[in-house]
Amino acid sequence: MTDEQIYAIALGRIPGLGIAGACHLMQSLGSATAVFQHRKELPQLVSGVSEKLVEALNCPEAFRRAEEELEFAEKNLIQCLTFHDEHYPSRLRECDDAPLVLFYRGNTDLNSIRVISIVGTRHATPYGLDLCHSFVKDLAQISPNTLIVSGLAYGIDIQAHKSALQYGFPTVGVLAHGLDRIYPSVHRKTAISMLDQGGLLTEFMSGTNPDRQNFVKRNRIVAGMSDAVIVVESAQKGGALITAELAETYHRDCFAFPGRVKDTYSIGCNELIKNNRASLISSAEDFAKAMGWEEKNISKETIIQRELFPDLSEEESCIIDILQKAEDGMQINTLVVKSNMPINRISAILFEMEMKGIVRTLAGGIYRLIQ
Repeated sequence: MTDEQIYAIALGRIPGLGIAGACHLMQSLGSATAVFQHRKELPQLVSGVSEKLVEALNCPEAFRRAEEELEFAEKNLIQCLTFHDEHYPSRLRECDDAPLVLFYRGNTDLNSIRVISIVGTRHATPYGLDLCHSFVKDLAQISPNTLIVSGLAYGIDIQAHKSALQYGFPTVGVLAHGLDRIYPSVHRKTAISMLDQGGLLTEFMSGTNPDRQNFVKRNRIVAGMSDAVIVVESAQKGGALITAELAETYHRDCFAFPGRVKDTYSIGCNELIKNNRASLISSAEDFAKAMGWEEKNISKETIIQRELFPDLSEEESCIIDILQKAEDGMQINTLVVKSNMPINRISAILFEMEMKGIVRTLAGGIYRLIQ
């Protein structure tokens, strides 16, 4: 239990503040801890802060509930990931409405080199279920080191999780409630299996019911923590389309499987494709090619050597050392953590290295050494 964890949870529970307001305060001062430590000076430090908000931050109940939740988390082997924690999903951190805190139970890296979300209708047809299963099966041969994310819901979601488990992928379920329950309960067996091959993730504290509005909030995490969102089946309206819309907002790649024009649960996918809001795919091969994720047999002898670039700076050499240990490449946020360089500096260095032909950029902000 750390001060930042307590302060971050408490900040998210201040009446009338909201996620956007809480994020603005935290990012303005650098941490949730600083927000509370400088509470009385906030009107001078952050524009738009009123005395009413300063008073609202004096909320003992928020701290009591935060401490209670952290005790629950420690007892149940749940990680509390604050916004600046290195294990917090770095892709999600880029989103303006990212949660201040995430609760996670599992054993996989939420910052895997490749992360995809597979979503779709809860009323999946045999066509959709077979598409989902075949896609995951074939992806295992093309890009086995991929984290598969979905929402543990009926239909396409649970099929994505089950297929991921079957073919050896880590898979994470993003929940619309706290980690003191599983909803729907019929998916409990799958959820338990995911704890050993992936995990369960939520922004909601224990005791939170799976209310309708929580599923919409959940969808932004599904979209934001991924490189790409794949919609398998969707009616004209539904949560999968909301996730696709969010993916577009977050500048994530979006793909959809087409269906017959009069099929109820293909209308949404067909509309996404028709309106150029999703790229059409019919196979895992289509997807991998679009993302630049085709597996290549690269021998150790072909790994880039520093002596080939005698004019490298110390910072460039550091980045090469890090990337040499990641054959699939590495996302820029992970490079920032491992190199201990500020993101504006590392962005400039990576650009120079691209110009020199040392690295190349892949989908999802991944950087890989040119072999």
